[in-house]
Amino acid sequence: MAVVEEIVKKKKGYQLHVVPTEKYKTNTLVWKMKAPLDEETVTFRAILPYLLQSSSKQFPTTTKLRSYLDDLYGANFFVDVGKKGENHIISFSVEVANEKFLKNSEPLLEKGITFLNEILFNPNVEQGKFHEETVTSEKRNLKQRLQSVFDDKMRYAGVRLVEEMCETEPFSLQPNGIKEKVDDLTAKSIYQYYEKALKEDELDFYIIGDVDPTEVENICDRLFSLQDRKPKEITMKHEVKSTVKEIKEKQEVNQGKLNIGFRTGTTYRDQDYFALQVFNGIFGGFSHSKLFLNVREKMSLAYYAASRLESHKGLLLVMSGIDSKNYEQALTIIKEQMEAMKKGDFTDKEIEQTKAVICNQLLETIDTSRGLVEVLYHNVIAKQTISIDDWLDRVKQTTKQEILDIAQKVQLDTIYFLTGMEGA
Repeated sequence: MAVVEEIVKKKKGYQLHVVPTEKYKTNTLVWKMKAPLDEETVTFRAILPYLLQSSSKQFPTTTKLRSYLDDLYGANFFVDVGKKGENHIISFSVEVANEKFLKNSEPLLEKGITFLNEILFNPNVEQGKFHEETVTSEKRNLKQRLQSVFDDKMRYAGVRLVEEMCETEPFSLQPNGIKEKVDDLTAKSIYQYYEKALKEDELDFYIIGDVDPTEVENICDRLFSLQDRKPKEITMKHEVKSTVKEIKEKQEVNQGKLNIGFRTGTTYRDQDYFALQVFNGIFGGFSHSKLFLNVREKMSLAYYAASRLESHKGLLLVMSGIDSKNYEQALTIIKEQMEAMKKGDFTDKEIEQTKAVICNQLLETIDTSRGLVEVLYHNVIAKQTISIDDWLDRVKQTTKQEILDIAQKVQLDTIYFLTGMEGA
């Protein structure tokens, strides 16, 4: 029996994904809108979902909208903006109680889908523009979200590394938009972009829970009326530099942030992606990994030291927090860990331990319905049909030789160091 059964139906203008399961007490609805990351549109897309979630025609104030959610037995509704590879993703999520567990058997699933339909297609618009006061408020909120990245130096260092590393690539853009362009947004221009996005974005609708797929499909067919579209294909850039880029930036910080970017040339759609997962797990993904054990524990050179993958861009990113005076030593030891990986300096026990942790991590992620959606959505981004079972099998079947092969592809690209004003 499969870990997860996903039913995918091509509908006019969108794809419907239904996962019938008794695993969760609530039903989860997630609407995803995908478009290429682009400097011209990134700030529009950063503000749009927050505008839509604040009010609609039927619920013209946030108070009325939230009051209606309370009437739906305290349904949760939230939005998010992110990037996967060079795609800019907007998500709308609604979680409603399953009516099977209520004394009064109200059609909560249908009400939840109807509510989402209202938010998406019946916005609070008059005379071709969004509500002015709401736009003003959300522009202020967007600036605060962008400022919060600057204030959080761990996040800031991660953003700056990618900006420097991918300077000429769309991936350098932040999903929260460009601060200098926020003031240019108007109630009218955002509405015009909203109409364009609804016509052109690649749309996917996930419904997860103890639901009847036929009933779900009938509700969606009745409520959603969209135009067919041919989503834009992305030709992703893979810049390969002949020299390593090294950037040092000074600010008033107590702890230095040493972040390092590697190119792997492998993304989720490639056959050797799962070997890359195991490689990263041994190198820096977990608390048993080389970076943690050698840089942090053995040499006491870092407050934290770890690595992660950008699965749809093919980047391996190292994050570490160090005393600025330890910059050269920390950098040397991190490089040594990478060289050890390339030479195959890791044991079968480390491989098996890493595989077990990766598989457990995946199973923990899909323990929540929203985590499950994020895992399944990888297939949409990469245009693959890898099931959860395939995912687990391919990790378990990875060999040491495959890990060594991927190690030879990993190339140091950029070193970014955020240090104090008196630092290195």
